[in-house]
Amino acid sequence: MKTLKIAIQKSGRLNEKSVEILKNCGLSFENYKSSLISTVTNFPLEILFLRDDDIPEYVQDGIADLGIVGENVIVESGSEVTYLQKLGFGKCTLKIAIPNEANITEIAQLEGKAIATSYPVILEKYLKDNHVNAEVRTISGSVEIGPGLGLSDAICDIVSTGGTLKSNGLKPFSEVMKSEAILIGKEGSELLPEVQELLQRIRSVLRAKETKYVVLNVAKTNLKKVVDLLPGVKSPTVVPLFDEDWVAVHSVIAEHDFWEKINSLKAAGAQGIVVMPIEKIIA
Repeated sequence: MKTLKIAIQKSGRLNEKSVEILKNCGLSFENYKSSLISTVTNFPLEILFLRDDDIPEYVQDGIADLGIVGENVIVESGSEVTYLQKLGFGKCTLKIAIPNEANITEIAQLEGKAIATSYPVILEKYLKDNHVNAEVRTISGSVEIGPGLGLSDAICDIVSTGGTLKSNGLKPFSEVMKSEAILIGKEGSELLPEVQELLQRIRSVLRAKETKYVVLNVAKTNLKKVVDLLPGVKSPTVVPLFDEDWVAVHSVIAEHDFWEKINSLKAAGAQGIVVMPIEKIIA
């Protein structure tokens, strides 16, 4: 079998979640906090720990077969890579922010303004799409201090909670793009059997995170109403109880669907509802 190479962030907000999802896939590896390369002992895979800005280029050039990196980094780099799977973590938004006292309410009012950013490619495209001619000033790190130092009239930066903006006297103004961690591959990598197996593992873990295992009791007279609310993977499992008039219903359901249906389940006669996490779901 071919030994794959996957590049992930060495340090930063995506590192821990990237390591976590790989370990949840049953991969065994050590020394990931002190080494630039870690070898998986139970799967043909080596993990490269890199700066996130380098990951798209490493994958594009075939130095790594796969990578986990934020979509904002991919778009900014312009690298030609294949999106294999959105991973559901590292979610953030690239936004334009302005000083609290700024009297700007429309994108057109940024005309002629200076905007500081670490994402000039993305920002320039956004401004062009909105027919705004503004000066883009590229700054590496600490973009939020730009207006305070008189370097810019606004900034364009990644926003997660908004706390950093607030502490620097800024407020979000316009959303440029949403981003999350993406599993990427070089062109054609998805055809490799080793990549297909790893993708299957990752998708099984992701499906499990989005679903719950539900067990409940219901009188047989109300069974159809409950089953109609809990379709399960194919259909719920119904198990007889000691009391012949009652059954236990076992089902797998998307968590957001469950919370939307909880009151309907109770109204239909469901009792003793137990909700449990699922480790993996194999298609």
